[in-house]
Amino acid sequence: MRLVIFDCDGTLIDSQHAIFECMSQAFGSLGLAAPARAEVLGIVGLSLPEALQSLAPRESEIVRGQLIDAYRSGFVGVRQRLGHSEPVYDGVAAAVGALAACPRTVLGIATGKSKRGVARLLAQEGWEGHFLTIQTADDHPSKPHPSMIHKAMADAGAGPRDTVMIGDTTYDMEMARNAGVGAVGVSWGYHVPDRLRQSGAHVVVGNGVELLGAIEQRLAAQREAAPRAKT
Repeated sequence: MRLVIFDCDGTLIDSQHAIFECMSQAFGSLGLAAPARAEVLGIVGLSLPEALQSLAPRESEIVRGQLIDAYRSGFVGVRQRLGHSEPVYDGVAAAVGALAACPRTVLGIATGKSKRGVARLLAQEGWEGHFLTIQTADDHPSKPHPSMIHKAMADAGAGPRDTVMIGDTTYDMEMARNAGVGAVGVSWGYHVPDRLRQSGAHVVVGNGVELLGAIEQRLAAQREAAPRAKT
């Protein structure tokens, strides 16, 4: 059995506009200067406490807690707005469908999003039955801690040599390396390919078509490198 784990924001869906808008509104609601767009996209993937610690390092924990509450409230309003969209990246839906149809492959999610956020995504795309294991920031330490991957492997009954993590940020790549699994970066997200490679990506792909081949090649390389059982 092979386990393929996906990050969400920046990997499956393009949610950058909503994330930046809600973060800007959150800072503004407290009379604080909003961080630059590049700074906000740079922390996508972290759990909110870690993200706000990076964006507002000089503020107190109380203020950062208020920012988190304001950010979450802002997302409710953004999602209710007519015309709001968090589209799936080109070629990704086809790749997910192909992997879900493979009888020897199971899919997972490991994300800094909440359970509610993931549930909305799955309902939006009709993916409710595609992902066997879903790990979120609600139940785990922030990336790059390997806890989410460890739990996903336990749920799926897969070992490190049969597992790959797909993501768009350095946090995803570092989490994969910390868990001892394959690290496949995607170039269409929020961290540039050079950063992904520097943080441990075994390979970085540019589109959904390349993704399927990269997963197969990475899993084959891991099986080949794994110690053989003694007879």
